[in-house]
Amino acid sequence: MKPERLLGYADEPRTVADLHDRPPNFDTARIAELVAAEAWHHDDRRQPLPPEPPGEPVPGGSFEHARALMRAYAFAEGSAVHAIFEQDAPLEGRDMLLVGRFLGLDFRLGVRVWEVVDKERTEDGRPVRVWGWSYRTLRGHLERGQMSYEVRKWLDTGAVEFRIAAVSHRASVGNPLVRLGFALLGRREQLKFYRHTCEVMARRTAELTSAAAG
Repeated sequence: MKPERLLGYADEPRTVADLHDRPPNFDTARIAELVAAEAWHHDDRRQPLPPEPPGEPVPGGSFEHARALMRAYAFAEGSAVHAIFEQDAPLEGRDMLLVGRFLGLDFRLGVRVWEVVDKERTEDGRPVRVWGWSYRTLRGHLERGQMSYEVRKWLDTGAVEFRIAAVSHRASVGNPLVRLGFALLGRREQLKFYRHTCEVMARRTAELTSAAAG
């Protein structure tokens, strides 16, 4: 394994333990105001997954397998980002150190899971079963914002989908090289990660569902 090459900047975390007392790097109570006033990026990606029969999620179906992949952050497999976290930590409140490699350098970015959703709700008059989790960026992250990952099953048709929804904006970083590099590459790499994540979820969920069906 190649040694990490950290460019370094103020408040960059080194370990998951460094994250435990860190607050979010934005005012979470003002997020709607910040998104509007500062023209934050707003992303909403949806990836169809193998369908199931109508009704509640079935054992061994795509909803169940997608949920397991999401819990383990397995959708990032093969990407430039991997997550380090305490394996036995509860999902809600979990601190995660995301390590992104760009141009041969490693950037360590702290996030915290702040909400887990597990419920049925109605959207556009249709019942949908939703499981997912959201995280917020912590002090020292190169971005400010929050992101949610969900697996959703429409109970009337059996359609299943993976959804990514996020709002984000560059954070203030003192190191000019980091600031320039992120300004030039950050958004491109972000969109690349979204595409990769959707592709992995579609492929892995299909493989697991097919294997379960025998």
